[in-house]
Amino acid sequence: MNLAKKRWVTLIACCFINLCLGSIYVWSVFASSMAEFLSAHNGVSLTTADLAIVYTVANSVGPITMITGGWFNDKFGPKKVILAGGLMVGIGMIASGFATSVGMLVVTYGLIFGLGLGMTYGTAVSSCMKFFPDKRGLIGGITTAIYGLGSVILPPVVTLIVSKSSAPTAFKIVGIAFLIIICGCSFLMEQCPADFKPEGWNPPAAMKQGGAENKNWKEMLKTPVFYVMLLLFTCGAFSGMMVISQASAVAANMVGMTAVMASTAVSVLAVFNASGRILAGLLSDRIGRISTLTIATVLGVAGLLLLYFTGEGGYVTFYIGIAGIGLSFGSFMGVYPGFTADQFGAKNNSVNYGIMFIGLAAAGYFGPSAMRSIYRVDGAYGRAFLVAAAFGAAGFVLTFVYRFFTNKRKRGI
Repeated sequence: MNLAKKRWVTLIACCFINLCLGSIYVWSVFASSMAEFLSAHNGVSLTTADLAIVYTVANSVGPITMITGGWFNDKFGPKKVILAGGLMVGIGMIASGFATSVGMLVVTYGLIFGLGLGMTYGTAVSSCMKFFPDKRGLIGGITTAIYGLGSVILPPVVTLIVSKSSAPTAFKIVGIAFLIIICGCSFLMEQCPADFKPEGWNPPAAMKQGGAENKNWKEMLKTPVFYVMLLLFTCGAFSGMMVISQASAVAANMVGMTAVMASTAVSVLAVFNASGRILAGLLSDRIGRISTLTIATVLGVAGLLLLYFTGEGGYVTFYIGIAGIGLSFGSFMGVYPGFTADQFGAKNNSVNYGIMFIGLAAAGYFGPSAMRSIYRVDGAYGRAFLVAAAFGAAGFVLTFVYRFFTNKRKRGI
C-alpha cells in the first residue's frame, strides 16, 4: 500500500481508537451504579461524590504517558505503543469490573486505564498529524472530535448495559470490546517517514511563521513562545473544562431544567464541542491557527457572559451560551495538535504535544475546582462565570503576545 492510501487507513484506525478512548466521558454512567454496588458489597453508604477521586486520577495521569509514550512513538513508531496502551485501557476496564472498593477502582480505572488512555490518545493523534502536513488543522479537528463524540455515542450504550446487568458487568463487556478494537487497530497504524510530503503539496509560508524547524522537548522549553502557548491553552480551555464538569447541575440549579432537559443540555454541549473541533481545524488551515484561536476566545467569553445573565427559565440564553463555550473549547482541542506541530516541527510532536497538554490538564483541575468552590460559598454560579471570562480575556491578550514573539522571530530580532 502506498503512503497516499496508508495515511487514510491510519486516520480511520485513529478514529476508531479515539472513539473508544472517549469513554472516559461516560464515567458518570458507571459511577452511580458502581456506588450502589460497592455500598451493598461493603455495607457502607457511598455516593458518586465518593467515587469522584477515581475520575480525577484518570484525568490527571494522562499527560505522564502522553509524554513518555510520545517519546517511544517518535523513536519506534505507533504500532507497539498503541498496542501497549490498548492493553492497559482494556485490562483497566475489565479489572474495574472486579473492583470491590474505591481504592481498587483508583488503581484499575484511575491509574491503569488513565495511563493507557494518555499513551494511546497522544500517539494516535500525533501519528495522524505527521501523515497530513497539508491538512493539520482538519485532521487534528477530526481526530479530537471523534474523541469528544464518545460523550454522545457511548453513554446510551453503556446505560443500556448497566440497566440490563450492573456496572461491574458493563466494565467487563466494554473493556473486552475496547481491548479488541484498540489492539486490532494498532496493527493498522504506521510510522510516517520523516521525508513524507503529499503529492503536489509544498509547505506554505504561513506554516513557517514560527520557524517550525524540528525542535525536541528541551529546545522547545527554551523558547518563550512555548510558555505563551501553554498559558493560552490553559486560559482557552478553562471555561470548557469548568462548564462541562457541571453542565447538568447548572442547567438544573440555575435555569430550573428537569433531569431530562438537563441531560439534553449536556448532549448539546457535547455536539458543539465536537463540531467546534472540526470547524476550527478546517478554518485554521485557511486563516491560520492563531487567528482561529483568537475567534475562539471571543466565543468563549461571549458564551460565559450569556450564562452570567441567564436566570430561572432562561432557556434560550442558556443554550446559546453553552453552544459558544462548546465551540470555543472544541476549537482549542482541535487546533492545538497542529498548532504545536507548526511551531516546533512534526518530528517530535508526540512528546512536544504531550508536554503542551499540561496546559489542558491545568484547566481541567482549576476550572472545575473554581466552580465547585464558588458555588459552595455563594450558592450560585455567577461569579464562576466571571472568573472564567477573565481567563478567556487573558487568552485573547495572549494571542497577540504570541504574534509579538513570532513576528520578532521573523524579523530576526
